[in-house]
Amino acid sequence: MHLAKKGLRVLGVAESFRGREDSTLAGVVMRRDRIIDGFGFAEVTVGGMDATNAVISLFKAFEREDVNLIMLSGCVIAWYNIISPEEVWRETGVPVVVVTYEDSEGLKEEIGAHFPGDEERLEAYRRLGARTPRTHRTGYTVYLRAAGIDVQEAGALVEGFTLEGKVPEPLRTARLAARALMRHRYGRR
Repeated sequence: MHLAKKGLRVLGVAESFRGREDSTLAGVVMRRDRIIDGFGFAEVTVGGMDATNAVISLFKAFEREDVNLIMLSGCVIAWYNIISPEEVWRETGVPVVVVTYEDSEGLKEEIGAHFPGDEERLEAYRRLGARTPRTHRTGYTVYLRAAGIDVQEAGALVEGFTLEGKVPEPLRTARLAARALMRHRYGRR
């Protein structure tokens, strides 16, 4: 991937949900120069196992061949609905980086407590593997997983899209869009 390419495009995907049956995913295509080049939306089931397919469908709905990277705001969303970065990469042909913001010991115990006996969900979580910490020039540390791209190269792209704080602009914008659509659909609460 050409890291210096001005027109490099990222599809940032983030969610918003509040105890409902469905969670809203927003996708934002953003160029390296931070020009927004498209919006899309999808739904996932809270507590379901459909998040990977929702991200793949969201990407395909754009019908674009110029997206260079898919950036996910977490891969355990909507109450333990797990996104497989590897499967998203295989199905789209586009590298994936997952960005999270908190250090943790993992979610295995929580998944087991909320979904006893759900081996499919536990195995999906195990397949995610370890996260790699990266401290930005802003002084904040993020935690990355990558598929189809070296985690160091992915980290450089994440940092390049981060203006301040720790949230990259494609993910910040996608989160704002997901929240706005959710408020529109369900009213402000």
